[in-house]
Amino acid sequence: MIVLVTGGAGFIGSHFLRRMIRKYPDYQFINLDLLTYAGNLNNLADIADNPGYQFVKGDVCDRPLVESLVSGFSPNRFGPVDVIVHFAAESHVDRSIGRPEWFVRTNVLGTQVLLNAACKFNVRRYIQVSTDEVYGELGTTGKFSEEMPPTPNSPYSASKAAADLLVRAYHQTYGLPAIVTRCSNNYGPYQHPEKLIPLMITHALQDQPLPLYGDGLNVRDWLHVYDHSAALDLVMHHGTPGEIYNIGGNQERTNLEIVKMILHLLHKPDTLIRFVKDRPGHDRRYAIDAAKIRSQLGWTPDYPLEAGLADTVKWYAQHWEWWTLIKDRESQQKGGGQ
Repeated sequence: MIVLVTGGAGFIGSHFLRRMIRKYPDYQFINLDLLTYAGNLNNLADIADNPGYQFVKGDVCDRPLVESLVSGFSPNRFGPVDVIVHFAAESHVDRSIGRPEWFVRTNVLGTQVLLNAACKFNVRRYIQVSTDEVYGELGTTGKFSEEMPPTPNSPYSASKAAADLLVRAYHQTYGLPAIVTRCSNNYGPYQHPEKLIPLMITHALQDQPLPLYGDGLNVRDWLHVYDHSAALDLVMHHGTPGEIYNIGGNQERTNLEIVKMILHLLHKPDTLIRFVKDRPGHDRRYAIDAAKIRSQLGWTPDYPLEAGLADTVKWYAQHWEWWTLIKDRESQQKGGGQ
């Protein structure tokens, strides 16, 4: 099997690639990544020389390149692609508020280019990796189910919802064997330090103030990236075309609780927390109902939040060189964010 993974140098994509290459030595994987600020080949240094892996630097919006890869022509050295797993996306809400056009281009147009190529060259399966943020905001009770309509509240989530609807349309109109997955908030090693958990860990390690939006009581459902990768493995091999699968950890915490857990693990005082002005359109609560993927595909998460977060804190404490290089580069460009 030949698998094209887009955005494979990013956080979730790199974990997925590492898992799959080790688990399926007979498969071949092409990683298409533009290496924007969130893409980092250091995330894949341990598999870079694997004979079943090929990296191609490029843009998912580059139609000739995408079609060349999917059809099996140069620079694809393996042959026609059987499966596309689409991670590549602009994904940071703060950045989408300032530059929404970047998100529309990559997340919507890039998806359409991939879908066209998948249809044109008879790809056997297309996986759209999406987010629970497309559902919008929950009240204090209930969870997101796959039947809920998208009601996005940020340019980022709107662009992902638009891409999801394109995937549905290509399945309905052209018969493309496509599946959409929607995950809750991921965490784990190699996550870019602009995201909440690595931002707070790295700030605390440097004894810097921890900027927390609003009152810190926004609720998220946390999912370890290893569990997410395992779920995507199942969806790729056993998921039903045309379906949506929610993937969640069933581990809701407020942002303030997460930050205090991090400070406790690092033996740092709560006085490092600094409440800052909330961002526009900041959804109050997300929670995923993952009953469908559990019952249909047999997936269950393995990582309790307390143990997973402790391992993640330990990883960042042991890999200063990885994240300080990123933070130094980012600070030269625009400064931090959440």
